[in-house]
Amino acid sequence: MAGLIGGLLNAAKSLSAQEVGVQVAGKNLANVNNPEYARQRVILGDRVMADGKLGPVGSGVEALGIKHIRDQFLDATVTRETAITSSLDAQQTALDRAEANLGEQIDRSGDSAFVGDTGKSANGIASAMGEFFTAFDHLSASPTDSGAKQVLLNKAESLVDMFNFADQRLEGVQNDLTSEVATAAGSVNSVLKQIADLNGAIAQFEVGNPGSALELRDQRQARLEELASYMDFEARVIPGSAGQIQVVTRDTTGTDVMLVNKTAVLGGLSFDGVQISGGAPSTVLGLQGGSLKGHLTARDGAVQQLRDDLKVAADQITAAVNAAYSPTGANFFLAAPATGLLALDPTLSFSTLRTTATADAGANEIALAVSDVARKKFSTGSGDFIDGTISAFYNQMVSGLGQSLAGLDAKIGDQEIVQKMLTNQRDAVSGVSMDEEMADLMRFQRSYQASARVVRVMDELLDGLVNELIR
Repeated sequence: MAGLIGGLLNAAKSLSAQEVGVQVAGKNLANVNNPEYARQRVILGDRVMADGKLGPVGSGVEALGIKHIRDQFLDATVTRETAITSSLDAQQTALDRAEANLGEQIDRSGDSAFVGDTGKSANGIASAMGEFFTAFDHLSASPTDSGAKQVLLNKAESLVDMFNFADQRLEGVQNDLTSEVATAAGSVNSVLKQIADLNGAIAQFEVGNPGSALELRDQRQARLEELASYMDFEARVIPGSAGQIQVVTRDTTGTDVMLVNKTAVLGGLSFDGVQISGGAPSTVLGLQGGSLKGHLTARDGAVQQLRDDLKVAADQITAAVNAAYSPTGANFFLAAPATGLLALDPTLSFSTLRTTATADAGANEIALAVSDVARKKFSTGSGDFIDGTISAFYNQMVSGLGQSLAGLDAKIGDQEIVQKMLTNQRDAVSGVSMDEEMADLMRFQRSYQASARVVRVMDELLDGLVNELIR
C-alpha cells in the first residue's frame, strides 16, 4: 500500500515537473524575437534520497529551479566590442558631416579632387581658388577690360565666401558634436541609474535563491550593452552580494573610477564642453570607446585639423596675394580680418582695382604677379605658412580627410565582422532556437502524458486493492 501511494506521489511530482518544463519552453518560444532574452532551462532532479528495501530511493523528480543559458565571457566580450564599434561609427558619422560641409567631392579610394578640377569640385574651395587666379590671368591679358575686372571681383568675393562658409559649417559640426556629447552624457546617467535599480531588484529576489531573477538579469545585461554604445567600462560581480555588480571605468591615468556600486550611482557623468568627468569625487575620464569617445575624437581631431588647415591656406593666400599686389600701395585682402578666415580689403573696389603700379593703364605686371601665386612653391623654411603650392596644400588637406574616412571604413568593416562573429557565438549559446524549443515542448508533453498514465495505473491498482480488502 505504502509503495503504491509513494508511487502515486512520485507520479504527481513528475506531472508538476513536466508542466514547468512546458512553461519554460513556451516562455522561450514567446521570446524568440526578444534580443534582450537569454534562453532558460528547467533543472530537474531529486531533492532528497531515502533508504529503501532495495537501496536508496529518490523522492521523485521535481523542478529544482530554472537557469540561464548565458556565457559571462561572451557577454563581456560583446559589450567591449560594442563600445569599439560605437566609437568608430561616431567618428565616421562626424567626418561624413565634415566632408559634406567642406563642399568637396572626396574619392575615398584614392586622392581627393585637385584645385581647379571642376569635374570633381565644381562648387568647392578648390574650384573657387582656381577661378580666382584664372580671373587675374584673364585680366592680365586685358588690363583695361571692365568686364574682366568685374569678373575678378566676383571671383574674389566668391573665394572669400567659400572659405568663411566652410569654416562656419565646420564650426557648426563641432558645435553639433558638443551638443551630442552633452545629451549622451545625460543618457548615460539615466542608464547608470537603471543599472543600479536593477541591482537592487535582483538582490531582493535572489536573497534566498541565488541566480533566480533571470528576467531582471536579462534587463541589466541589455542596459550594460546600451551603456557600452556610449562608453567603455567593466562590469564586475560583487561576491556575496546576491548578484549585484559594479560598473567601473578609468581616468586618464588608467586608475579605476567606480560609477555604480550595488544600488548607488557614484557621481555619474558630467561634461564641461571640453572633457568628460565622472565618479565621486569627479575626475576626468580617459574613455577609449563608445560614441562619447568617437564624437570628441572627431571634434578635437580631424574636424579641428580641417579648420586649422583652412586658416593656414587662407593666411597664405592673403600674404602671397598682398605681397604681389602691394606695389599699388594697398592690400587686396584684409591682413587680419575680425571675423572669418578671409576678407577683401575695405578699400578694394572696381575703381581702385589695379593691374599695374605704373602710369600705363595697359600695363599688367601686378595682375601677372598675382596670377603666378597659384603656381608659386612656398616653403615654411623661408617664413611661409605652407610648403609647396597652395593648390597642393589644399589638395593634401582634403586628401587627408579622404584617407581618414577610408581608414575608418576599413576599420569599421573589420570591426563589424568581429562583432558579428562574437554575437553569433553568443546567440548560439543564449539565443532561442525554435527547433530546439519545439523538440523540448514535445518532450515535456510526452513526459507529462506518460506521468499521467502512471497516475491512472496507480489509481487502478489502489482501487483494485481497496475493493479486494473490503470483500
